[in-house]
Amino acid sequence: MGQLVSLAEASLVRQGLRQKGKRVVLTNGIFDLLHVGHVRYLQAAGRLGQALFVGLNSDSSTRMLKGPHRPLTPQAERAEVLCALGCVDYVIIFDEPTAQSLVEMLQPDIYAKGGDYAAEVVDSGISTAASRGEPRALPEAPVVERYGGHVVILPYTTGHSTTEIVERLIRESECHPEA
Repeated sequence: MGQLVSLAEASLVRQGLRQKGKRVVLTNGIFDLLHVGHVRYLQAAGRLGQALFVGLNSDSSTRMLKGPHRPLTPQAERAEVLCALGCVDYVIIFDEPTAQSLVEMLQPDIYAKGGDYAAEVVDSGISTAASRGEPRALPEAPVVERYGGHVVILPYTTGHSTTEIVERLIRESECHPEA
């Protein structure tokens, strides 16, 4: 069972793990409606090392990224659900739209993201590929590259995203308003 930690606590835990020679993995996301794509992704990330830290976008950073109607689930509940997963060791709530500061602070051995991101480093953090429906550039990659860590892009589970689920629910409710 994982535990929710502050940024300061995460830094201390990371130091202890480094002294023990443990490989630390960090990933991050909103994890608004936990689904099978998230579970598979988090399990795969956990297998990459001995400790998995999950950076969780706060409610305010989620609104910045997804709009005023998100998150659907408050950050405390999203953190509780993530902590209940056996593959997650630590959850850290952060307020920025990207995890660049979190990556810089923790300097994980491996920074893992889903296959909807591209592994290449893009200075602006914005990829033209994203506008074509191709993998988005990973803004944290330059930070990882600077301190000598590794970026791992994990397989994406097609058809399993929170946005797709929400859109499907809206379509269904419009087709069946009496439900």
